[in-house]
This record gives sequence, structure tokens and C-alpha cells, in this order.
Amino acid sequence: MLKRMGVDSSKHYLHVHGVDAHERVVLVKTLRREEFLVWAANVPKCVIGFEACSSSHYWARELSKLGHEVKVMAAEYVLPYRKSRKGKNDANDAEAICEAAGRPNMRFVTVKCEEQQSLLALHRLRSGLVDDRTALIGQIRGLLAEFGIWIGQTPDKLENWFSKQAEELAQLPLLARTGIELARTHWKTLDQRIEELDKQIKQVAKKNEATERLQKIVGVGMITASAITATIIDGRQFKNGREFAASIGLVPSQHSTGGKVKLGRITKRGDSYLRYLLVQGARSAFIAARRRKPEKLTRLERWMLALNARVGYYKTLVAIANKHARIIWAVLAKGEAFDPEYGESQPA
Repeated sequence: MLKRMGVDSSKHYLHVHGVDAHERVVLVKTLRREEFLVWAANVPKCVIGFEACSSSHYWARELSKLGHEVKVMAAEYVLPYRKSRKGKNDANDAEAICEAAGRPNMRFVTVKCEEQQSLLALHRLRSGLVDDRTALIGQIRGLLAEFGIWIGQTPDKLENWFSKQAEELAQLPLLARTGIELARTHWKTLDQRIEELDKQIKQVAKKNEATERLQKIVGVGMITASAITATIIDGRQFKNGREFAASIGLVPSQHSTGGKVKLGRITKRGDSYLRYLLVQGARSAFIAARRRKPEKLTRLERWMLALNARVGYYKTLVAIANKHARIIWAVLAKGEAFDPEYGESQPA
């Protein structure tokens, strides 16, 4: 009887590899995408493994409705179970997924609901538009430099130049001026689209109590809090704050042996979008701490300034982002509000 299946999904086909209770191969099959759910509805209820990809959460939700137990894993965890690293094909991948799904110590991805994925879709679109805007601003600055006009790197400096240096712009050749004005119009269109997405994200964030609690942390704004609550279903899916920070890639890599612990740089594995937001939030929190009067500094802000004196600015930003990740985990997992003075009255 079928016990477990591994499914390797692609654009048009899904390759299935199934084993029975004795781990013997009983099913090897390739199905078209539109045929898969109909076929799965007639298969005995079993464990189905998937690699985490763009469609894995959809398949997990639909198969769960049919009574199957779906387990989604990161691709890097499946790779060691492929028999041949060089012989990659759909059949080998499906077999590796099936094998990995049966490991008792495997780490699985929590399946996201449609509401979470809808909110994450807004975040992904916003992130793409911000990248496009940054690239466009750099392109405009580069085009102006071709005519001997150098503008500072910030968008505000470029906007000030457009508003105050109309005569200098008018002196450019007609073709160049037309192109630059079109680029500026596109820039403003991108700004409008980003503002529209910010409004939609803010409306959803206001309805989420956990998002409101996260925004009490200095350096965690509406965008960051919304992205975190949309990405992780429940903080308790991680054992502790370090596991959550590791899932974002904010912990140092290790190369330890013989009882000697050797730590390297941060791994940069996991969710790069959350890592970017937390590092930017750390920069904001650190700047706020430096501007605050010494007598008004919180315990956390005093730690930031002392750390900066020891290890320098950039390492401090990563450490603050790591600290914020652990605080976020505690707020979500324990359902508590953030207290910047926690531990102040406790003995060292």
C-alpha cells in the first residue's frame, strides 16, 4: 500500500515517486499539471513531499483538502538525498524528495494560506518596483553625467536638480532632454505605484494585532512587521530566536572541529527580503540611538552604542538586526509586548 510520495513539479508536468510501508518503490508516474489533482483525489491518503518553489504552497493547500499530509522542504535539504549529483532529472529529483520527506529529523516549511501569499505578493511587487526605481535613478544620473552634469546619489538631490535647474536642463540637446524627461515621468509613475502598494499593505497591517505589536520595536516599521507576519505563520514553529535569525541568514557560519569553535561571516541564507528589511531597520534604530540624549537611552540603545565602540558600524548593524530577529520571535511566539527595558532591574 502506498505510504509516501515525492513530487517534483515543473511548469507543465509533475513527476511522482511513491514507496510503500516497506520502502519499496511502487509508483513512478509523470502527469500533466491539469491532471494531477484529479489523479491525487483517487490515490489512498498518504504523505506527499514537495520542494519549496513558487507553486508548492498551492499544491500543498489543494492536496490537504483531499486528505493528504503534505510536507514542503527547502531544496538544499533535498539535494543530499539525490543519488547522483551529476545525474539530475525529474525522476531522480522526485525520488530524492520522497526519501527526504520520510526523514524524522527533516525541517519542513509551514504551508502558507492564500491571505498570507496575497500579502507577500504585494511585498514582492513593491520590492521589484523599488529596485526598478533605484536602477532608473542611477540611469538618469549616468545620462546627465554624459553631458557634464553630476548629481548626488540620493533621489532628493536629483529631484531638487530637476525643480531648480530647469535652465541647465533646457540647454541639453533635444533628443537627450526628451529621453531624460520621459525617464523622470516613469520615475514618478513608479513612485505612485509604490505608494499605492504601501497603502494596501498598511490597511492589512492595521487589522493584524501581531503586526501592531511588532511595530513597537524601534527599527521595525509597518513594512517590516507586515512582511514578517505574512512570512511566518507562528513564531512557535521555531524552537528559539536563534533558529528564526538563522532562517533569515543573520547568524555567523561555523567551521568548528576538535572542540575549537570558529565563527565566520553571516551566512546570508534563507529569506533575503526579510534580512534586507531588518538590516535597514537596524540602521534606523542605531541612528535614533546616537541622536538620543544619554539619560534617555534605553537598555537596548545603550547596548547598541557600546557594541559600535567595540566592533565598528557595519558589524553593529548586523548584530542589531540579529537582536531584532530574536526579539520578534519572542513577541510572536510568546504573545508578549516588546519591553525595551526588559532585564534592567534584574541582577546580571
